[in-house]
Amino acid sequence: MSRKFTAEHEWIEPTDANTATVGITVHAQDALGDVVYVDLPEVGSHHAQGAVAGVVESVKAAADLYMPVSGTVTEVNEALRADPALANSDPLGAGWFFKLKLDDAAQLDGLLDATAYDALTAK
Repeated sequence: MSRKFTAEHEWIEPTDANTATVGITVHAQDALGDVVYVDLPEVGSHHAQGAVAGVVESVKAAADLYMPVSGTVTEVNEALRADPALANSDPLGAGWFFKLKLDDAAQLDGLLDATAYDALTAK
């Protein structure tokens, strides 16, 4: 499966049928500016699709991090907690936020593909 995107500027990339990795998009980190702090969800916490799972703070603003799909957090990126600038330098790679076990992989079908996300951010 390929990476999907939300209108709130999160990305989610399935690693298999039941798990995925979540982060913020290049567009989001551009809009935020230099990220100085991330509040990541607790491992084992469950969140519904669309719920606030964390906060990203930058020199410009603070923004909520929303759950792209419903699921349970299985891992958080401790390297990001130690060095929030990873969200700027590598938002689609080393700057990932958390991993989760999906409640319903079919929710991924309702998210944006790369073409649709690019069209959204071009406006």
